[in-house]
Amino acid sequence: MPLLPGAEPFRRDGGEVGVLVCHGFTGSPQSVRPWAGYLADRGLTVALPLLPGHGTRWQDMQVTTWQDWYAEVDRELRALTARCSKVFVCGLSMGGALALRLAARHGDAISGVVVVNPANKVHDAAAPLLPVLRHVVRTTKGLASDIAKPGADEVGYDRVPLHAAHSVRRFFQLVDSELPQVTQPLLVMTSPQDHVVPPTDSERILSRVSSSDVRQTLLERSYHVATLDHDAEQIFRDTAAFISRLAPEALADAADEGTAARGGA
Repeated sequence: MPLLPGAEPFRRDGGEVGVLVCHGFTGSPQSVRPWAGYLADRGLTVALPLLPGHGTRWQDMQVTTWQDWYAEVDRELRALTARCSKVFVCGLSMGGALALRLAARHGDAISGVVVVNPANKVHDAAAPLLPVLRHVVRTTKGLASDIAKPGADEVGYDRVPLHAAHSVRRFFQLVDSELPQVTQPLLVMTSPQDHVVPPTDSERILSRVSSSDVRQTLLERSYHVATLDHDAEQIFRDTAAFISRLAPEALADAADEGTAARGGA
């Protein structure tokens, strides 16, 4: 099945500090590709996988579950930890939930977590009916392109398969129960105006993690897909600063990459 434009996974080898970037539910790498590219351009080793069932057509997502999506990012994380001395995990929306579960499960193998508008719950009033409703109704309206910036669009599905919605709801419940196991430094970036994931999800996450090094930034000018919105550059800069604070060697790696690119001058 052909991929949607921009849905291709992205990987670039850099220095000894690695970053795994996770996209959201029904979305694709396109929504976080500028974020990943910014970090790669600063000498970091970056992996941005395409989650199973995403980036093609919603019918392909209908037959996948959270276990498939989590297995993909878990595999990418293991590859990064084998390659890098320190690894950070980042995610948008459900990608934030994936990043938080990786942190809960992998402990010291992860040096820090950055999440943008992380999802913690399916808030639709019909959510409790999903176990039954998914056998009666196949899809509901899509979630893509909640962006304030004119002309910016997210590559994602215009329909949400209810089997997948049921699975992501169960996944959020699991991640919520595991949040006290998250101890790594954490940066949470939240849009006060988000029409997909309310800011209360960020507050819930902040209240339940066990991290002592916790920071939150408000993205006042952006909606849900803030990585493509007015505050995108702030997200990129704050992520790079967060990583550099916790892994100063990342700056040295970037300097070495720049020297090599200039031919050793």
